Parts: sequence; structure tokens; C-alpha cells
Amino acid sequence: MNIPTMWIIAVPPVCWRRTAAPLAAAVLATLALGGCATFSKDGGFDSVARETRNHLDKDVRWPRTKEEQAKVDGQVAGLLRHALSAEDAVQIALLNNRSLQAAFEELGISEADLVQSGRLPNPRFTLRHAGTAAQYDIEETLSFNVLALLTAPYVHETEKRRFAQAQSSAVAAVVRLANDTRRAFYAAVAARATVHYLEQVKTAAEAGAELARRMVAAGNWNILDQAREQGFYTDAAQRLTHAGWAEDSTREKLLRLMGLPGGQPAVELSQTLPDLPPRIEELPDVERAILENRVDLRLQRLKIEELSHDLGLTKATRFIDVLEAGPTRVLQGASSLPYEHGYEISLEIPIFDGGAPRVKRAEAVYSQAVDRFAQAAMDARSQIREAYAAYRASFDIARQQRDEVVPARKAIAAENLRRYNASLISVFDLLSDARGEIASFDDYIQSVRDFWIAKSQLDGAMLGDSSP
Repeated sequence: MNIPTMWIIAVPPVCWRRTAAPLAAAVLATLALGGCATFSKDGGFDSVARETRNHLDKDVRWPRTKEEQAKVDGQVAGLLRHALSAEDAVQIALLNNRSLQAAFEELGISEADLVQSGRLPNPRFTLRHAGTAAQYDIEETLSFNVLALLTAPYVHETEKRRFAQAQSSAVAAVVRLANDTRRAFYAAVAARATVHYLEQVKTAAEAGAELARRMVAAGNWNILDQAREQGFYTDAAQRLTHAGWAEDSTREKLLRLMGLPGGQPAVELSQTLPDLPPRIEELPDVERAILENRVDLRLQRLKIEELSHDLGLTKATRFIDVLEAGPTRVLQGASSLPYEHGYEISLEIPIFDGGAPRVKRAEAVYSQAVDRFAQAAMDARSQIREAYAAYRASFDIARQQRDEVVPARKAIAAENLRRYNASLISVFDLLSDARGEIASFDDYIQSVRDFWIAKSQLDGAMLGDSSP
């Protein structure tokens, strides 16, 4: 059947004068959408990469060919040739983490929906054929979804907003992964330092326990003092075992975040945590942070805009949810008879359902999103202030540990060594003091770790990642 294309949107002559202008405008708008409904070269990824550089000063890649993947693998291999800093670990994670790559694939899914929304809906052909004794009843209809044609520009705008949400979600995933990796790095390095110091504590405790055993055997000491020294040794051994497990656990978590196979001894981390800065930063402008930098709030604003747009579309189509029109031809009788030509309209009659529930639901969903945004903005301010308080307190603790506790323990150790050389204290007092001095160094390492984790938490709160 050869039906002219212009018949696809045919409507009854009696209604044509009333609907010609808006229908023609809808046709032109939809044709314009169809002309620009193509896939972009970057898939919307360039804006994600640009925001990552602005916020984190890091590169992200979305390799979609073997050549691009080879470049990423080469960049990761180059970073792994030397001991990794926290920023190196973050860069590897942003290049190599497959969960992040899966988040980027959401861009492809969303862009496909965007392009699809700009395409003309396909017409539908219906054939009804019946006959007996050379008498036929044939009906052929080509119908087109007129309602989809009229609402196509609105649907396309909605998909644009959803695509923007997908881009913001990708940025949020990048920020979250960067902060998680940075915190995991600090925990792994600190755990390794703890093992180093606890090995020294165990050595000192073991020496004390062995000396006590010999003195008891010589009759110069009692069983109670020996049991006390043995208890110190047992406690030190258990703490070392626990620290070794913590070191393995934190290292495995870091490797997972970097997208590297577990159990890789070739991955070398820097030996020490970064030093404390000379001073801490002032509390940032909270209002500016939540307005300009918080990715999660931007996502919610985009969602509110989408829901507002959807609410308007729902109100506009509340009475008519189905509207199809198209040309038809009918043959009744012998096959030699001419076809009768006409048109067919399918229309949903709003007798039982006037669309009020759909409108009410859309209004409730929109109001819900507005309320959630208002609470999220309040929470964002609180999260930044809370993160800054932790950042400041952890700095004060680490600085006091460095400037007061560690020097005091060193002074005590030096004095006790002098007293031991003068036979004023026993070797057990000296070993006990050595254990305390080593423990103070470990406490300092943990306080520095807590400071850098708190700093990362503050940076995350500024950008919208408030995960603990």
C-alpha cells in the first residue's frame, strides 16, 4: 500500500481548522528535534572531566576503545613504578576503578534516552482481512501517535535534564571515590607504621619476659613479677597480631579502590604520612560552598526542575492520555470494487478517570523533592561545620602529640637511661619505659592519620561527599 507521507497526521476535516496551528507547530518542533537528535562525540564526558580537574586537579578517562584502554593502562603502570603518595593512589583509582567506569556508562544510557526522545515515533499499520465466496471485508489503517507528537518537545526537555543529572552523578561518583581512596591510603600507611612500632614493643616485652624467667630460675625474683612481665609480652604479641591483620585489611581495601588485584606486593606505598601543615585552614564560606560546589545539591535541584516540568506535562495531558489518528481504506464486497478511503481516530474518553490521581501524585512527588532539597541544604551546612570541627580538633591533638607528648617521652627515656647506668633503676624499669616511648610514637602516627582523614572528610563535605 502506497500512502502519501502527509496523510500520517490526517485528522477530520471538521476539526482541522481548530487544530491545524498547534499540530503544525508540534510537527515542526518534532522535525527539528529529529534533525538534532544525534549522539555527541564525547558522550557528555568532557564536562565530567573538566569538573574533576577543577575540583580535584586529577584526570579521569572513559576508555571506549582498545587503544584508549591501552593508554590508561600505560598511565597506571607508570604511576606504579615508584612508591605511591596519597594523590598517586587517587589518580590510579580514578583511571582504573571499574565501578567508576560503570558509573560513566550511565552517561551512555542517558544519552541514548535523550537521542531517542528526539526521534519521531514510528507509525502503526493495522490490517483486518476477512472473506467468503469472493466477498471480502478488508480494512487497512496507518495510524500515528498524535499525543506523542504533541508532547515530544516536552519529553525531550525532560531527557535533557536527566542527562545533566547523569553528568552530575558521574562527578559525584568521582568525588566519592577520590575521598574513599585518600582515606584508605592514610589508613594503610598508618597501619603499616603501627606494625613497625609494635614489633619493637614486642621485642622489648620479649626481652623482659626472658630476663624474668632467668631471674626466677636463679632464685632472684618471685613468680608474681615474672607473671607480670609475661603478661606484658603476651599483650604485645596479641596487639602485633591484630595490627598485622589491620595492615592487610587496609591494604586490600586500598587496592580494591585503585582497581588492582589483591595480594600485590609490588604495589609500594610511601613510608610515612605527610607532615602536619604549619597551620590549619580557616572555616570556608559555607553558603558559597553549598551553592557552588555541592554536587549532591545540584543533583537535587536538577531533579526538582525535572519534576516541575513533568508536573506541567501531566496537567496538560490529564484528560487525554491516548490520541492516535491516521488514514484508512476499506473494501467490502468483491475484490474488483474500489476501496473506500477515510480516516480513523483513537481517543481515550475521560469518563471514569479524569487524570486527577496522576496530577495529585505528580504534585506530591514534586513537593517531596522540594522538602528533601530544603533539608539537604540544611544538612550540608551542618556537615561542613561538623567536618571542620573534626579537622580542627584532630590537628590540635596531633600537634600536641608531636610537640609535647613525644618530646616528653624522649626526655623521660633519656633520664631513665642515665639512672639505669647509675644503677638507680632496674633493667625492667628501663624496658617498661622503652615500651611507653615506642607507644607514644605510634599514638602520634595515629593522630596524624586522623588529621589527614579529617581533612579529606572536610574536602568531601565541601563537594557533597559526606560519607564517613
